[in-house]
Amino acid sequence: MSEELQPVFSIERLYVKDLSLEVPHAPQIFLEQGEPEVDMRVSTGSQKLEDGYYNVDVTVTVTAKLDNERTMFLNEVTQSGIFRLENIPEEDVQLLLGVACPNILFPYAREAVSGTVTRAGFPPVLLAPINFEAIYQQQQEAEAAGA
Repeated sequence: MSEELQPVFSIERLYVKDLSLEVPHAPQIFLEQGEPEVDMRVSTGSQKLEDGYYNVDVTVTVTAKLDNERTMFLNEVTQSGIFRLENIPEEDVQLLLGVACPNILFPYAREAVSGTVTRAGFPPVLLAPINFEAIYQQQQEAEAAGA
């Protein structure tokens, strides 16, 4: 009788890969009045490092503009993590890399954005949660339609 290997999913390391903030119209922008328009873009990516180890990135870019033209700030954060996945079927590995890992990383990216923007002298930006499962499903459907 063969012994089944237990699946392993663990966080090995969480880290900020990239963090940048631009305030191109400082200090004048702090004297201007108005409600900024805030745009947020999120992307994810993963790569295999070695057997059983994967790096996953969640990049959040937040841009705030006054009157839809003058940039108040541009903040970009890439929150990353090294995850260990062993004895897991390949289709489940892709699901974990596309959904579970980004769900773990996003709160850290959200906090980094809020903290950076606040330290720059602006009110905190509170980012809404993201449904990475829906994004993953859309990507899978798009790939299936393209195949």
